[in-house]
Amino acid sequence: MSLTKITSLTSTRLLRSIRRLLSPPVTPFTVPRRALKYRRPGTPNEDKFQWQSMTFDLAKGVKEIRRTFVLLKKYFVESLTIGPEGRPLSEHAFEQNRVVWEFRGPESLEQWTVSSDREIGGQSEAYLKLGKNTNTCFLYGTLNSTPPNDGETRYSGYCTLRSQPQLAAFDKKILHDWTSFNYLHLRVRGDGRPWMISIATDTFFSHQKDDLYCYFLYTRGGPYWQDVKIPFSKFFLTHCGRIHDDQHPIWLDKVTNIGFTLGDKADGHFQLEIDFIGVAKDHAHTEEFAYEMYKRNP
Repeated sequence: MSLTKITSLTSTRLLRSIRRLLSPPVTPFTVPRRALKYRRPGTPNEDKFQWQSMTFDLAKGVKEIRRTFVLLKKYFVESLTIGPEGRPLSEHAFEQNRVVWEFRGPESLEQWTVSSDREIGGQSEAYLKLGKNTNTCFLYGTLNSTPPNDGETRYSGYCTLRSQPQLAAFDKKILHDWTSFNYLHLRVRGDGRPWMISIATDTFFSHQKDDLYCYFLYTRGGPYWQDVKIPFSKFFLTHCGRIHDDQHPIWLDKVTNIGFTLGDKADGHFQLEIDFIGVAKDHAHTEEFAYEMYKRNP
C-alpha cells in the first residue's frame, strides 16, 4: 500500500472520530400525551385531556356576558355619582365600625364555602344553614380525625368555612381595604372549641397563594353571645399550616376573604353560630405588629 493511501485512510479515521466527539448521539424528543399531575392512591386514572372534561353552554355564556355588563354599569354609576363602594366620602373618612359580612337571608349563604377532610378521603362532615331567626349563620357537623386508608395520609380531621372572593366585571377581584381599622370584630356563639381564623390577601407571586394570616378564636360555650375583638397586629403569617420565619404585618389593603378552621383533634359534634363579621377602629391600640421581624439592610 502506498504512503498516500495510508495517509488518506488515517486522516479519514481521524475525522470520523473527531466528528463523533463533537456531535454525540441525540435521543429523539418525545412529547407526553398529557401533563403529569398528582393523583391520590386508590383514585382512577383519567386518561384524557383537560379540555375534554369542560362543558360548553351558549346560554350560560350569554348570561355571564349580561352579568358582566350589569356589574360594569353599576361600578361606573356608583363611582361617578356617589363614591367608592356606593357610599359618600364622608362615611369613609369618619367611619369607626363596618359590618363586612352578615347573614340576613338564604342568598347570604351563597357567599360562603364549606369543606372538610372528606375531600381527601376523611370522615368529617360540615354543614351550613341559617339560624332559627334567619339572622345568623349556623355551622355544624362532626369532626373525625381518623386518616383515610390510602397508605399516604397520616393526619386528618378538619372542617373549614371560608368566604368566597367578591367579583366585579370581567371576574376582577374586589379587595377589601381595611387600612382605616385595626381590629377584627365578631359576634359568635360556640360550644367551647378553639377555632383558627385565617385572612387571605391578594399576593404578587404564585408561590404565595397559600399564605394566610392566622389567629385563634376561643369560644366560651353556653347560650350567651360572645363579642370578640382581635387586633390585626396579632395575626401571624403561615404557609400551608406552617408558621413563616420571616413575619410581617397583614396587608390590610388587599384582603380577599376570611375563613374559620376547626382541627383540635377532639372527635365529636361541633357547632358555631355567627351573627356578623366586621372591622373596628380603636385609637387606644397603637401596636403595629406583635412579633419579631427580620432586620433588613436599608
